[in-house]
Amino acid sequence: MSAFAQQLICWHKQHGRHGLPWQGSRDPYAVWLSEIMLQQTQVSSVIPYYRRFLGSFPDIAALAAAEGDEVLAHWSGLGYYSRARNLHRAAQIMAEQHAGEFPREFEHIQALPGIGRSTAAAISAFAFGARRAILDGNVKRVLARYLAVAGYPGEKKVEDLLWRHAEALLPENGIEIYTQALMDLGATLCKRGKPECASCPVSADCIARQQGRQGVFPQPRPRKSLPEKATTMLLFMRQGEIFLEKRPPAGIWGGLWSFPESDGTEDAQRQGEMRFGFESGPPEPAPVMRHVFTHFRLHIQPLLINVRRIRPGARQQDGVWLTVDDAMEVAIPTPVRKLLAGLGRPERKGLS
Repeated sequence: MSAFAQQLICWHKQHGRHGLPWQGSRDPYAVWLSEIMLQQTQVSSVIPYYRRFLGSFPDIAALAAAEGDEVLAHWSGLGYYSRARNLHRAAQIMAEQHAGEFPREFEHIQALPGIGRSTAAAISAFAFGARRAILDGNVKRVLARYLAVAGYPGEKKVEDLLWRHAEALLPENGIEIYTQALMDLGATLCKRGKPECASCPVSADCIARQQGRQGVFPQPRPRKSLPEKATTMLLFMRQGEIFLEKRPPAGIWGGLWSFPESDGTEDAQRQGEMRFGFESGPPEPAPVMRHVFTHFRLHIQPLLINVRRIRPGARQQDGVWLTVDDAMEVAIPTPVRKLLAGLGRPERKGLS
């Protein structure tokens, strides 16, 4: 066993995380769910979602049989909604092609929607004890510092080198503890901003620390200015209810419920009348909201619009009227949730 692996395993016994709700289980379904939720999301944010999701969908069969809206509603607020759609589709594939069982073969696991090489390796290690290397964001940072690997880990040649290092450091035994220890080290000590090297079990052999260059590794993503986009959200309100429409299944917030949108080039009242048959008062602008995605910034101009009358026979396809409280329970994007929370404040009651 490498000194790196041995030191990590010994450290984890005393200092690692042991009380997380998904730990101690060999149920591949529970392991898979936790690994997907933890992608680009902090543990503290995941825990309540994990418990609620597992309570409603306790196994593959329950998740496969669920309605898509129900799955997205349980994910609402956690972000990166493609993860929820992939979970749902993967459960359906397992029900159809694997007799409702989670596959043990690494290649079959990796073939499921939303599961890449590192996630498949983590599931294989924790659920089946398979000797597989992981390489998530935290692990890339640990190995880049420990071995002073130059370059941005998102570049293929750098990532390939890190994969080779990750595989070379694997212990022959104790793969579950080692894998968890590696994750914990990156999450609790070898942090991006201020690594706690004095407490690190492998700091004596860490090349970045020896050179005093912890802040150099890993090289950050090359800076690019994010494109700026803008939209107008139409908050139609009537008799204490708010109007939401379902977004197309593909694209940003696919399949979620949201406010109707406009590019701002047409009159909001006219759009409401033409699209939904709403006769309304003049729109009231609310403060612009900024929402940052991975690849662009979105500036949202909310318009509060009081609907006075709905034309007889008008149809609101893919639309629904809900109270603010009920709307908060369905699958909605984070900006919509924030706007609804604002509508629920006492000073906004008169607008509904």
